[in-house]
Amino acid sequence: MKLRLTRFAERLGTSYWVVPALCVVAAVGLSRFAHALDAHLSQHEHDWYLFQGGPEGARSVLSAVASSMLTFAGLVFSVTILVLQQASNQFSPRILRTFLRDRKSQVALGIFTGTFVYALLGLRTVRGTSENLDITSHVPSLSVWLAVVLALLCVGAFVFYIHHVAQSIRAVVILSRIHDETCETMERMYPEGVGLDAADSGEEGPRGAPSLVVPHAGGSGVLITVDEDQLMTHARRAGVALALVPMMGDFVPHGGALFEVWGDASALDPQSLLDSVQFGQERTLQQDTAFGFRQLVDVAERALSPGINDPSTAVQALDQLHDLLRRLALRHFPSPQRLDVQGTLRLVCPRPDFDDYVRLSLDEIREYGEGSIQVARRLRFLLEDLLRVAPDFRHGELKRQRALLDANVTRGFADARVAAEARHEGPQGHGPH
Repeated sequence: MKLRLTRFAERLGTSYWVVPALCVVAAVGLSRFAHALDAHLSQHEHDWYLFQGGPEGARSVLSAVASSMLTFAGLVFSVTILVLQQASNQFSPRILRTFLRDRKSQVALGIFTGTFVYALLGLRTVRGTSENLDITSHVPSLSVWLAVVLALLCVGAFVFYIHHVAQSIRAVVILSRIHDETCETMERMYPEGVGLDAADSGEEGPRGAPSLVVPHAGGSGVLITVDEDQLMTHARRAGVALALVPMMGDFVPHGGALFEVWGDASALDPQSLLDSVQFGQERTLQQDTAFGFRQLVDVAERALSPGINDPSTAVQALDQLHDLLRRLALRHFPSPQRLDVQGTLRLVCPRPDFDDYVRLSLDEIREYGEGSIQVARRLRFLLEDLLRVAPDFRHGELKRQRALLDANVTRGFADARVAAEARHEGPQGHGPH
């Protein structure tokens, strides 16, 4: 149930219709409330909150508000689609989820649709005309006045939306947003600090062939959430050792191996194991910290492609990766093996370690950025800084990456003088020290 609620909340967060739907509900409530006030307030000719026109004037105002709000909403939708297309082409298709979660754009669209519905509901309460005196005239003066106020609010919201969209498409804003979301996931998945002198201890995994392999019974998808506590409970009650085969973010086809079991699995309910994991069409940042790194690396690779050739954007992506790796260097990585209170191995859940994150962050950028002095110097600065702050037992992969960077520089710069310059570290890549 917890996984389903988490998944449902994630879907709501990336659904563009939720906030506009809530605004429509609020508009219906406001319309009924304003109409009720109109029926009870004493409406004198010079009250400041009243509309001074007749029925035709009220209809004209409400019709103008409704039509303009529909135009605003259509324009916001069109601009949003263009922004998504540009972001996908220029940066990476994997960052579209970040734009879909943008609450400010959702609120702007919601204000326009809510005001449109409010104006339509106000039109039905206007009665009478100047020509037909047999119909009792009724002008909801307060409701019309509120419609004008909402229209002015929508003008301000539209100006704000244009400013927000212009800012949100900037590379530094996109990268910072991915960084912040990744930090939130990192705090959940790696909450503990690590001592500078202690190395991670590992237990041996289960030995021998598994007694049972539980296949993935649903449709193919990406593993996005795992309830380790629930899996641990099932394994302990059944008295078996349980191993999750895929890692978070891996694609699992229908019928692919999902769990391996060691011991007497007769007391184990396979369906309960399947209920402890959730799959989706694409990776998310619910429990997959590596997906945030993947997005930043994709942006850097796209910037280094021959069609774009923008190493400065790649350096900006390296800035965010540098900060994330620096945070991870001082974090404790939980062991993939979990033991019960008696010290018996019950659960194995594979997860990336620090070396995996370093390789994910640097390998592809180093290869795609070969021949770019800006990328080479920024990578050198990142590695030297991590070697200064990381514990000694995490230096192995960092030194390996430095050696690979040396090889790339030698291969990418034929002139020894340029290669020597590229071997200098620089926080801005190339420019002032």
